[in-house]
Amino acid sequence: MSNYASLHEKDGRQVLIFERNYAYSPEQVFRKITDPVYFKQWYPFATGEMELSVGGKIKFDDGEGSTYEAVITELNPPYSFCFQEIDDLLEMKINETNQGCTLRFSHTFDDRTMAMYTAAGWHRCLDVLGQLIYEYPVEWQDNAIELREYYKNKFDR
Repeated sequence: MSNYASLHEKDGRQVLIFERNYAYSPEQVFRKITDPVYFKQWYPFATGEMELSVGGKIKFDDGEGSTYEAVITELNPPYSFCFQEIDDLLEMKINETNQGCTLRFSHTFDDRTMAMYTAAGWHRCLDVLGQLIYEYPVEWQDNAIELREYYKNKFDR
């Protein structure tokens, strides 16, 4: 299984899908995804303010004067955490495996021209999530340009 995203079309919208395997239980991975202390370390613009319940709000601040909220649409610990962020849908689903679990992260959005940028961004965020799950020091790699080029080539076929 690759750490890279695949791009699909569903109901006229774009869906990026990543799958990542972890040698940890769904409970351990779910905590690193949803605990506000960890969430704000790997998820862009997260403030750490989160009402962890269906209908609950997640607050974001882009650091440039814009704040916004997402609404939790599905929460089934330790297997799913989904929310609507403006017009986009983010879904994190965890399946138990013999070696731990698999996280399926998907982002549904409209503008295909943004796919390479969105994929590169999430790729980097999910790399940091992996560092948090494995309890490594958080280190953002300087690989955005290479990832954008990779995804541009992959998605423009």
